Amino acid sequence: MNGADRPIGRAMARPDARRLTQGRGLFASDIALPRMVHAAFLRSPYAHAEIRAIDLAPAREMPGVVGVFDAAALEGRCAPWVGVLTHLKGLKSAPQYPLARGRVRFQGEPVAMVVAASRAEAEDAAERILVEYAPLAPVVDPLAALAPGAAAIHPELGDNLAFARTIEAGGGAAAIDAAAERVALEFDFARHTGVTLEPRALVADWNEGEQRLTVHLGTQVPHMFQTVLATLLGLAERQIRVIGPDVGGSFGIKIHVYPDEMAAVAASRILRRPVRFVADRLESFTGDIHARGHRVSARIGVAEDGRIEGFAVDDLTGVGPYSAYPRTSAVEANQVINLVGGPYDFAHYAARARVVFQTKAMMSQYRAVGHPIATAVTEALVDEAARRRGIDPVEMRRRNLIADDAYPCASPAGMRFEALSHHACLDELVRLMDYDALRAEQAGLRARGVWRGIGIASFIEITNPGAAFYGVGGARIAAQDGATARLDAAGDVVLHAGATEQGQGTTTILAQVTAAAMGVDPARVLVKLGDTDATPYGGGTWASRGAGVGGEAAFRAASALRENVLALAASILQAAPEALDIRDGAIVDAAGGAERMSLAELARIAHFRPDTLPQGVEPALVASRHYVPREYPFAFTNGVQAAVVEVDAETGFVRLLKHFVVEDCGTIINPLLVDEQIRGGVVQGLGAALFEECRYDSEGQMLNATMADYLVPMAAEMPDIVIGHVCTPTRESHIGAKGVGEAGTAAAAAAVLNAVNDALAPRGARITALPITPARVLEALGIG
Repeated sequence: MNGADRPIGRAMARPDARRLTQGRGLFASDIALPRMVHAAFLRSPYAHAEIRAIDLAPAREMPGVVGVFDAAALEGRCAPWVGVLTHLKGLKSAPQYPLARGRVRFQGEPVAMVVAASRAEAEDAAERILVEYAPLAPVVDPLAALAPGAAAIHPELGDNLAFARTIEAGGGAAAIDAAAERVALEFDFARHTGVTLEPRALVADWNEGEQRLTVHLGTQVPHMFQTVLATLLGLAERQIRVIGPDVGGSFGIKIHVYPDEMAAVAASRILRRPVRFVADRLESFTGDIHARGHRVSARIGVAEDGRIEGFAVDDLTGVGPYSAYPRTSAVEANQVINLVGGPYDFAHYAARARVVFQTKAMMSQYRAVGHPIATAVTEALVDEAARRRGIDPVEMRRRNLIADDAYPCASPAGMRFEALSHHACLDELVRLMDYDALRAEQAGLRARGVWRGIGIASFIEITNPGAAFYGVGGARIAAQDGATARLDAAGDVVLHAGATEQGQGTTTILAQVTAAAMGVDPARVLVKLGDTDATPYGGGTWASRGAGVGGEAAFRAASALRENVLALAASILQAAPEALDIRDGAIVDAAGGAERMSLAELARIAHFRPDTLPQGVEPALVASRHYVPREYPFAFTNGVQAAVVEVDAETGFVRLLKHFVVEDCGTIINPLLVDEQIRGGVVQGLGAALFEECRYDSEGQMLNATMADYLVPMAAEMPDIVIGHVCTPTRESHIGAKGVGEAGTAAAAAAVLNAVNDALAPRGARITALPITPARVLEALGIG
């Protein structure tokens, strides 16, 4: 599989790149169907208010309008949903509806919907709807939301605590506090959101004659949405087809159920015609899920020799007024406390997570769920402990990272690790960045008043989640993936798979894996994804599972097809199947490699002259297989990142000079795509470190809901990103691939935070809030 002439391990460009760069992509917003109409929404200007009255009549009189709806008009058309999972014990949430009923609980919550011949006409009509609100006190601050006497956002739930969990291992907090060196820090991580190139979009088409609903949806998870739509609309799954066309980025934004999308789907069924909804940028900022938004109190206990004895962490996060459906809004906080301290060998752990309702946009899973918070907390504590003990940051990690020969093992939080490579990754990073030379250069620059900083951050990443992740919790989210491989009449391979593509290269990866299993060139593999009518049932793409789970399913399906092809060839050639092989698209003698017949010739016989085959031989040129990891709940990957920065002490600006990543994602199927994923993830992590923040005022109004005000990293700000690899394949699969999609994001912010604090250390300053804005740097320096 891994020879120079084999597809796995080959750097291949994505076959769809030419089509997309020529503007030939087909996105949900490009779908135009006969009799199609457009949905627009009237959204709440208040973060918290009662709805006293709604007058829809003025909108109905506007040109082009075909339907106007409030919550009452959709009654019975779409069931409410509640975002809880049974294995997250104690998690609670209130029913959520497509349109607000009786009360609004965040700015931008959809209150009414207008469907018209054009989007402009629908927007004009929506502005005519009259709503009488009675404002209520907003509940913005998560700590205040827990205070005695705080108004409950959902009175029927009793209070604003959605979920709480504690972990205690070893001697717990008492053992940590008894350590020779104790470091305690308070962290504040800002909310941010995905800012995908393509906003959320769908076209819903109810066919009354067929009694069938087709939804063209920009999504990561077509089969999950088929199940969700069937459940909420009261239909059988066979009555629903979900088609995921090209998707312009997702990062987790497009795996959740959104009220405006459900309202548009319900409208299609009511009006019996296609309805399109495309979120504009303001709707994206205030309606898409946000992420992060954590306040963390954390401590580390260290022995005299610098050995880490334990961590304590208290994480408080506000998640908006509802737990997102169906994956919930408790997973991020849950993963924060699961992952703190993850790379290190220590005995004592005490953790608490609290998830709180508030009147802001909902928060839920977003790229590297919980990882950046846990990594930043862990690595900042490790760096500060090293500074206090007078130990170099690299040496501190060498003393404390889990040994590479210690696996399998488990963390104090209960995370099970199959095989990781922290020390090998750290050694490779030190070599890659020429660490000693950078430290020497830093010392010289400091003598001249240049504040250069170097930050290190080790990390673990959850990938390839198995059925234990969601399957035990009651949500119908498939952890398995399926693939069907078939040989067409020309001797080429067609693969249908449950994994999906959002720009990360899944199509290319599946083609390479299929080609490797079959013995053909990847150019001879056509991959088809994202259609619930055509693809095997699968979980889609999330949690860095596309290659590790979807790829393994493709490999197994193609391997089964290969066996079928060789059995058929053996009957034609009067040879034993084990004496034959498939190489470079031809049937050959396994021993000497002499070609016996081409796959095209075999396909010709099977498809057009099966009457010439021996009696009882039936061509079986199609095979389906499914795969789910079983032994471990996750395939953990690991790595280490380093950032080199300069801080201008007069302006507070941070300049990114260079960024380094060494990661271990197991078998590397396509080095080009792996490095692209890492670099893209790093850029998002650098956005969290320095730029991105959803800013709210005390009334729950988002203050920067435009691209002019919400800062994202641009090309001019980005440093060179240098990447190295260590390879520790998982033994749970044939191909040995783990995930890589979130590795860059997991530790980039932590590395920058440590680098900035390294630069500021001679000035006695420290920052523990992200993003690291110029104002925060100057405040830490006592300036301004």
